Amino acid sequence: MAISTEQREQIVQSAIREISHIATLPEITLKIIDLVEDPSSTAQDLHAVISNDPALCSRILKVVNSSFYGLPGQIASINRAIVMLGLNAVKNIAIAASLAKLFRGGELTGAFSAKDLWTHSNQVAMACKMIADKLKLGLGDEAYLAGLIHDIGMMVEMQYDRNKLIEAIELCGADENGVPAVGLLEAEERVFGATHQDFGKALCEKWKFPAPFITVTGHHHNPSAVASDNKTLCAIVYIADRLAAECGGGVRLDLPSLEISQEVRQQLNITQEQIDAIRAELPEAFESIDSTL
Repeated sequence: MAISTEQREQIVQSAIREISHIATLPEITLKIIDLVEDPSSTAQDLHAVISNDPALCSRILKVVNSSFYGLPGQIASINRAIVMLGLNAVKNIAIAASLAKLFRGGELTGAFSAKDLWTHSNQVAMACKMIADKLKLGLGDEAYLAGLIHDIGMMVEMQYDRNKLIEAIELCGADENGVPAVGLLEAEERVFGATHQDFGKALCEKWKFPAPFITVTGHHHNPSAVASDNKTLCAIVYIADRLAAECGGGVRLDLPSLEISQEVRQQLNITQEQIDAIRAELPEAFESIDSTL
């Protein structure tokens, strides 16, 4: 039976209300997002907020000194780390630290675990940054965060009704390599009456994330349907999602095919040569994920 737009909205909002205990980012993360979104903010303003959270300070220093950023020498000062990384990158680290706690809950089935989804999310985030940098779009930090949160709707489903998510996963009929016979989007429609795109979009709206990230969570499988400036970010995530899934080690139930649409390639103005170059660099880049995040 077809679900009306109104029924879908009711299903999604009911889920968001039910998981209100997880649908809130820590206060310090919300402060950091607000501060970075304010064009008048400075590195000193950010330092004043972050210095109140020793665990976050430690994580930022770990990341800035990791191979991911390739900066020379050991950075021991938070203030210098903020200057070296930039406000947007620090915001992403803060959000990543908060989200990492969300992606817990063990293994639902042999084809899905929160840990595998977190691995995939980090891989897509890194692939997004590499695509944005390769195309010189000036969106590296924004693309990274978009990739990190693109599948957050699956965690909403897991927190809201584990049994329904298990039912949807089993409907996918994934083989030993995690390749589904039925895509998760179709399975979610049958079981929940909505998809992880719907749930993710609603959660990001609740978190008051900037519009580009709301659009990405809601349209990363269909970037061509986005009629806005956020189309580029959606296209980046769409391609990164498929390139990351090729490498394995994460969840790909929502990707029965890894073929990249020609329409999306043209939309992003990315060549096959550029895609192949990024594909070749990804395995080495992914090796640093566990130690960094």
